[in-house]
Amino acid sequence: MRYVLAVAETASFTRAAERCHVVQSALSHQVARLEKELGARLFERTSRRVRLTAAGEAFLPAARQALEAAERARAEVAAAGGEVRGKLTVGAIPTVTAVDLPATLRDYRRRYPQVRISLRAGSSEQLVERVRDDQLDAAFLGVRPDFRPRGVHDRELAHGRHVAVVAPDHPLAAHREVDLRRLADEAFVDFAEGSAARAQSDRAFAAAGLRREVAFEVSGVELMAPMVRQGLGVALLPGAFAAELHGLRSVRVIDGPVRVERLIWSRSTPTPAASAFLALLGIGDGEAVPPPR
Repeated sequence: MRYVLAVAETASFTRAAERCHVVQSALSHQVARLEKELGARLFERTSRRVRLTAAGEAFLPAARQALEAAERARAEVAAAGGEVRGKLTVGAIPTVTAVDLPATLRDYRRRYPQVRISLRAGSSEQLVERVRDDQLDAAFLGVRPDFRPRGVHDRELAHGRHVAVVAPDHPLAAHREVDLRRLADEAFVDFAEGSAARAQSDRAFAAAGLRREVAFEVSGVELMAPMVRQGLGVALLPGAFAAELHGLRSVRVIDGPVRVERLIWSRSTPTPAASAFLALLGIGDGEAVPPPR
């Protein structure tokens, strides 16, 4: 089944064999053997492509669940003997600051070297859905204060007000603080409309009865920061995160939006690896306590 998943995910017997560290002939033989046992072809093979048949599409979810269950069983047996192993998949927004995530993952790896760790980035909305669907063990969000994710466990880690981020030579760079009315005259660089990151700022301006121009929509801070640095617009970002951006100035916004960082995790029984990660973050019988930065 592992070979079938590899072929389906890579759309290639050659790449699947490389991923599984076996020769292609052995992988092809095992897939053909499974097809014979099932009495159905799982893949359509041509000289140009490989794709799943209807039977293959039906087989794939059950195969993935079976492999995950087998891995979970091995991890539980190891945990019974005092060893944490298996896999841990964590999600995070790009602007998480409540937890020093690289240092936390480093400490976790040192404590539990047998666990395979994966980190996945995404918007808060996407991360909630992935945790709810058990695609992620836990995730770090940045949301407005009244947002409570449904279908998952959650803890508040931190909250703080957004600041205006401007280029060093921008007229606002000399100010200690501004308000939203003053900022409404500026062109903005912001995230996509409808995203949780954008909604915090949109709601703040709407609540103040103000309109603003978002001239540049970006998918991540990697593009936002250099655009602001070049003077194309201003941005509203969490104060703790903005302080880490080089070559930019942060200006306090007295009526700016507030962001809450939350940790969420699945309502399903956590794996030994996930339980160990939550314990490292202070999740257990008590409240979440972020590690010191």
